[in-house]
Amino acid sequence: MESTEHDSARQSAAERRRRELLEAAERIVLRDGPDASMNAIAAEAGITKPILYRHFGDKGGLYRALAVRHTDALLANLRTALDAPVLRRERVEATLDAYLLAIETRPQVYRFLMHPSEEDNPSESGFDVGRHSAPLLRRLGEELAEVITDRLDLGAGAELRARVWGHGIVGMMHGAGDWWLRERPCARKELVEQLTDLLWGHLAAVEDRAGGAGS
Repeated sequence: MESTEHDSARQSAAERRRRELLEAAERIVLRDGPDASMNAIAAEAGITKPILYRHFGDKGGLYRALAVRHTDALLANLRTALDAPVLRRERVEATLDAYLLAIETRPQVYRFLMHPSEEDNPSESGFDVGRHSAPLLRRLGEELAEVITDRLDLGAGAELRARVWGHGIVGMMHGAGDWWLRERPCARKELVEQLTDLLWGHLAAVEDRAGGAGS
C-alpha cells in the first residue's frame, strides 16, 4: 500500500514538473516564436539543457508536448462552439472564429508549431517542423470528424463523409488562417463570414463568368 502511494506521489510530482517545464517553454515561445531555443527554455526553467533533454528527449519531443497541449485546448474551444445553442450557420461561424482567434491571440505559438525558424537547418539540428506539424493537422482533422459524426446525421457512408469534411475544413482553416495571419487583408470577422459563405454552399449559388470554364 505504501509503495503504491509513493509511486502515485512520485508520478504526480513528475507530472507537475513536466507541466512547469512546458509553461516555461511556452513563455519563451511567446517571446521568440520559431526561434525559441532549448538553451533559452532551459534558462527560463532554471535548469540545464541536459535536464530538459531528460524530460523531452530533444526539440522534437518538446514540440510534440506543446502541440498536444495547444491542440487539446483548441479542440475544447471548437467543441464548445459546435455545441452552442444557436442556429447551425452561427455554430459554423463560431467554430471558424475559435480557430482564427487562437492563432491571432498567440501568433508566436502558432508560428513555432507551424513554421520553422529561418535559422534552423534540419540537416544540422535534426528538427524538421513540417514532419511534426503534419500529424498535428491530421489529429485536428480526425477529431473534427468525430465531432461531426456525433452531431450530424450524415446517412449512408457517414464515417467517410465526416472524415472528408473534417480534414477538408481543417485544411481550409489552416490555409486561409496562415495567409490571413501573414497579410492581415481584412478583419477576422470578415474572414469568418467569407469562409462560412463558402462552406454554406455559396460556391454552388454563384454564376460562372461569361467565357469562363463551364459556361
